[in-house]
Amino acid sequence: MNVGIIGSGTMGSGIAQVAATSGCKVKLYDTNKAALEKAKASLDKILNRLIEKERIDADEKHRIQSNISYVDTLKALSDSNLTIEAIIENLDIKQNVFSELESYVSEDCIIASNTSSLSIASIASALKKPERCIGIHFFNPAPLMKLVEVIPAIQTSQDVLDQSVQVISDWKKTVAVAKDTPGFIVNRVARPFYGESLRIYEEGIADFATIDWSLKTLGGFRMGPFELMDFIGNDVNYTVTETVFTAFYFDPRYKPAFTQKRFAEAGYLGRKSGKGYYDYDETGRIVNDGHPERDSESHKDVSEQIFDRVLVMLINEAADALFLNIASAEDIDNAMTKGVNYPKGLLAWADEKGIAWCVSKLDELYNEYHEDRYRCSPLLRKMNKENRTFFNGR
Repeated sequence: MNVGIIGSGTMGSGIAQVAATSGCKVKLYDTNKAALEKAKASLDKILNRLIEKERIDADEKHRIQSNISYVDTLKALSDSNLTIEAIIENLDIKQNVFSELESYVSEDCIIASNTSSLSIASIASALKKPERCIGIHFFNPAPLMKLVEVIPAIQTSQDVLDQSVQVISDWKKTVAVAKDTPGFIVNRVARPFYGESLRIYEEGIADFATIDWSLKTLGGFRMGPFELMDFIGNDVNYTVTETVFTAFYFDPRYKPAFTQKRFAEAGYLGRKSGKGYYDYDETGRIVNDGHPERDSESHKDVSEQIFDRVLVMLINEAADALFLNIASAEDIDNAMTKGVNYPKGLLAWADEKGIAWCVSKLDELYNEYHEDRYRCSPLLRKMNKENRTFFNGR
């Protein structure tokens, strides 16, 4: 299979590596020749590291490298069976690139976007054959992360969806098919992990380190929300939240936090700037997390309240995604465990905690704040009334 990748940044290069490793002939396109050279050198370094770890040998490295060629004209992708765009998150730019690309490729070439937040239907509308367009959203780093969201637009043909799912499965990735709605699965369902943690901080309930400690120690999350926002970049994470909030017609569940906006405005972006919610040394390690007192009974009670509050908001978002047919229950849980490394699928977690517990916690929050942010998903309320669970067959 011939695969064209548009954009040689971290994501585009990673997707190229995945496709080449699976035996596809890949052309990696960028207008910037220096960027192409950088991508080539970066791949060489990555493959050498894999050799050192004895995950591949020299022959495998040569095979992967020989499967990728680097091109600086879009027309060079004319023989592609599949193209995946991984460039700036700007609708006009993506539409212009797709419109030009369509004039070069064959009638049956699939044209896909790796967008994490833009409407696939809007991107597809730039094509003469919009039915060939689909979203294929990888997670960073693409070679390591198992999940790929596949998002058909309302214009996408069933054949293009079927082919796309098959290709990504052949690349040994876990596919989650999602409806073309803001944030798809992961970037929608994950919003409370950040937003509710920021809200807890803004209310003065706990500091950054205590909130992170609660989610990691009690919840088993690999990184706390503030560590993760610093890792992603406060500018990037804030923009995603603002985009989802706007796209959902300003639904208060996705309302951004002024704290994060001010941190981004101040240039406190996290690891990449050396300062975010934490201070970082030159190696990217946290210098001082504040060392909150974590052994007292009062701290234990606060930590449990923090964990329960963030968890139930995440569960509520996952349940609402299922209620609105964004994806299947299995795909929602796979998306969160394999896309962002959550310790458990949120719907399975809801079964474990009990649907009645979820409804009760959400109603407590709503009764306290009287904000639509805390409205309980109709699906959770119905399941509680009918004594059903998500996965246990009741």
